[in-house]
Amino acid sequence: MRPWRSCRIVIDFANGMGAYLLPRILSGTGLSCDCLFDELDGTFPNHEANPLKDENIADLSRRVVATGADLGAAFDGDADRCAFVDERGARVPSDIITALIARSLVPTEPGTAVVYDIRSSRVVPEEITRLGGRPVRERVGHSFMKALLRREGGLFGGELSGHFYFRRNYYSDSGIIALVEVLNILSGDARPFSEVVRELRKYPSTGEINFQVEDKDGMIRAIAARYADAEIDYLDGITVTYPGYWFNVRKSNTEPLLRLNLEATDPSLYEQKKQEVIRFLGKPVR
Repeated sequence: MRPWRSCRIVIDFANGMGAYLLPRILSGTGLSCDCLFDELDGTFPNHEANPLKDENIADLSRRVVATGADLGAAFDGDADRCAFVDERGARVPSDIITALIARSLVPTEPGTAVVYDIRSSRVVPEEITRLGGRPVRERVGHSFMKALLRREGGLFGGELSGHFYFRRNYYSDSGIIALVEVLNILSGDARPFSEVVRELRKYPSTGEINFQVEDKDGMIRAIAARYADAEIDYLDGITVTYPGYWFNVRKSNTEPLLRLNLEATDPSLYEQKKQEVIRFLGKPVR
């Protein structure tokens, strides 16, 4: 842990285990910390302990803006996941955080493997490669991610879900270590958080969109037929890649849904292909 510059942070513990662990870690650092929902309560009375949902970081975003904090962090119930918002209260996607952490860690071990999940922005492997690391793509799911990270002997890995894995944590995920890494990076950069990540947010993307589809395997076959001239792989669901855009459609590991992630190189192509693929899949659901 590096010495931190004067930094104001709001942390939403969602009444989960982070409220027990993190104050002990941050004690004595000089960090100015405004804590939300920091009483342990397994009924999660304030909101669901899932920082992936925008409604669950609304309180955090409002408090960051109201207090002029430098950033906000939101944990899930057991603090193995962490999501971030910048000084404007805007979410910083977890794949962008993976690329950001790579800037700090990869140069310490050139050639190291960094594992990322198939939903992640193309900026992630680009940044890892630029830094001298070796990007390794894996299917979605923490059991797959940490097993591959261990096999590769990699330094760390990150998922769009907000799981971040570290060799020094026995290849397991830790939202707390991810927060410490982000604070280390921001402490060495005088720019606002939004400016630090701006150049990493260069590709417009949908994030994850869900669809209720009766015949999931049939839909995946239909996608393969419709986009037969693309580069296609089946690491997890189906990933369709063209020079200017790519998308993945996969079956949820936990719900009866198909999930879409799409990204393009420019906003106009993004809008065109987003609408095209959504029309093909049907009406999105929450």
